[in-house]
Amino acid sequence: MAKTLQLEFGNTAGKKITVAVEEPRADLTLAEVQTAMQAILAAEVFAVEGEPATEAVSAQIIDRSVQSLF
Repeated sequence: MAKTLQLEFGNTAGKKITVAVEEPRADLTLAEVQTAMQAILAAEVFAVEGEPATEAVSAQIIDRSVQSLF
């Protein structure tokens, strides 16, 4: 199973910014994710069309299974 931590941010223009982190730690806590997202926002690391991310919209861990047929 492949796991991905997906972080979604928004900006004042209403645009969404999605960041995916492959294979996050199994013991990752909500507090750690919220703290990391706030640090990303404070550093103004990501922007869309010149508008920096201004809010943490969501965070989720996606668990994906791939079955090869041939």
